[in-house]
Amino acid sequence: MLAIRLPSEIEDRLEALAKATGRTKTYYARQAILEYIDDLEDVYLAEKRLEEIRKGSKKTISLEDVMKRHGMED
Repeated sequence: MLAIRLPSEIEDRLEALAKATGRTKTYYARQAILEYIDDLEDVYLAEKRLEEIRKGSKKTISLEDVMKRHGMED
């Protein structure tokens, strides 16, 4: 279970949406989290990978090399 505090204006908007559609506030909060969590995970992983590259513990490969490796040369 998760309990979150929202600013009153967001709570009001959520309440209005729930009333207008016949769904619960929980439904919309869950939908919003599910919709956004993939993006948050992608950002976190990208930042982590960038840090590893900057530290030198991970290497990069050029697009040209990737294309050559997969037979997609011009």
